[in-house]
Amino acid sequence: MDLELRHLRTLCAIADAGSVGRAAAELGTSQQAVSTQLHRIELHFGEPLFERNTAGVRPTRYGAEVLARARDVLDRAQAIGRRPVEGAAPRPVLRLAATNSPILSGMAARVRTGSPDLLLTVSSVYRSSQIVELLEAGELDAAIGVDYPGLELVHADAVGHRGIVTEPSFLALPAGHRLRHRTEVALADLAGDSWFITPDDGAGWPGVLYAACAAAGFTPATVHEFLGDRLQLQNMIADGLGVSLVQATTRPIPGVIIRPLAGTPLWCRYLLAWHKRSVGDEVAAMLFGAARASYRELIARAPHFQAWAARTCHGTLR
Repeated sequence: MDLELRHLRTLCAIADAGSVGRAAAELGTSQQAVSTQLHRIELHFGEPLFERNTAGVRPTRYGAEVLARARDVLDRAQAIGRRPVEGAAPRPVLRLAATNSPILSGMAARVRTGSPDLLLTVSSVYRSSQIVELLEAGELDAAIGVDYPGLELVHADAVGHRGIVTEPSFLALPAGHRLRHRTEVALADLAGDSWFITPDDGAGWPGVLYAACAAAGFTPATVHEFLGDRLQLQNMIADGLGVSLVQATTRPIPGVIIRPLAGTPLWCRYLLAWHKRSVGDEVAAMLFGAARASYRELIARAPHFQAWAARTCHGTLR
């Protein structure tokens, strides 16, 4: 079939409603019609876009990527032919940046849906120290950055920040790894492994990792410095080329398993930072709410994180 805008609207309605039945009600059609259309759309893409469960549906990893692009296409389509009203104020622009954060996609989608009059531009900035510099210079309005306990981000009074979540760092292993049967993996047991380690993030990484390894009695013997997309990293881990610390909500691909570290020696905080002059309290609160909702959705798709939280009596958000 030829993909049309109505198909993209159906996908977004299903994702926002969390079930085919509720999406059908919002679209004013039957559940059977939406189910049939979803089946045809998934055939077009060649794989499932949603996972079915007793509570409804949720996007697959690939489905989340398709949805992010679908929302962008719909936003652009809606803007076509829209003539500015003479004398009307231009749409306010929010310049948002983010480090390597899984929160960004869901957050941006919620901002665009909840604040359609706000023109959102998104850019990638890896180093949190550079994010601070851009905010202080007024070249960004808001951003998602990271820091670590004891190494909290420092910035000028012109910038505000608020912690979104502090999460443990988990470990990605090849599915055939010798420690695959462990519920938790001790850092010391990885002394002989090859490691994928991302470069300096301007907030304390990878120093915090090396400090934790030193406390466990070793220095990583073989290090592959890696700064690429998360899927490429997982493919190399699946091929047995090394192990890596990953975000706790990471969804493993076939050939990769995710395990918590025994004793939880490493934590990372995601935070929302903004320039106080360009972002008011109301917009900052809206951005924070969108970021937290995005993270809750990530948790819902990470059973290994849920199991860790249940065992350790940690709440899902800190």
